[in-house]
Amino acid sequence: MVSTISAKGQITIPMAIRTLLNWKTGDELDFVVYEPDRVQLVVKKTPVRALKSLVAKPKRALTVDEMNAAIYEGAH
Repeated sequence: MVSTISAKGQITIPMAIRTLLNWKTGDELDFVVYEPDRVQLVVKKTPVRALKSLVAKPKRALTVDEMNAAIYEGAH
């Protein structure tokens, strides 16, 4: 999706994106610059309860060794 910067330096975030990310009027966005041409928008304050449904509950608890193996695999 594309948005154009207005003469006042404003952009409109498309409704589909706002709905997907559950962004509401009044939410504050933080611009995180990763490289000169890469920026990520992050809602400044997200209640922990809003994050609850983002990750499915595991079927069973992992052991510390299993967690360490997953971290190792993810890093390589």
